[in-house]
Amino acid sequence: QVPLVESGGGFVQPGGSLRLSCAASGFTLDYYHIAWFRQAPGKEREGISCINPGEGQTYYTDSVKGRFTMSIDAAKNTMYLQMSSLKPEDTAVYYCARADAICSAYSISHSLRIDYWGQGTQVTVSS
Repeated sequence: QVPLVESGGGFVQPGGSLRLSCAASGFTLDYYHIAWFRQAPGKEREGISCINPGEGQTYYTDSVKGRFTMSIDAAKNTMYLQMSSLKPEDTAVYYCARADAICSAYSISHSLRIDYWGQGTQVTVSS
């Protein structure tokens, strides 16, 4: 059983919006530190947001802050990434992930350790 299954990627014009979903199985999402990453063509995978359940805090990197919102629906055991004001530079494969380290403003940008990855979903922003 795949623990994280993503959906919701696609093609969108600049300025548009998309919502990514990531359904978890075999564990309860809101007990864990969880994150979204992305990998653009020719670039390394980068963390963009994470939730620290102990603090009740969500952290974002500067590249997406104010435009992206990460959330959890505990009843559905599903995490979301709502993306707005999309730019061509947001084009990437997006991955949801479960961390086995603490999510923080520092760790999301500095190799937050991950034990489970989603399969990835392509987001393309282009006119």
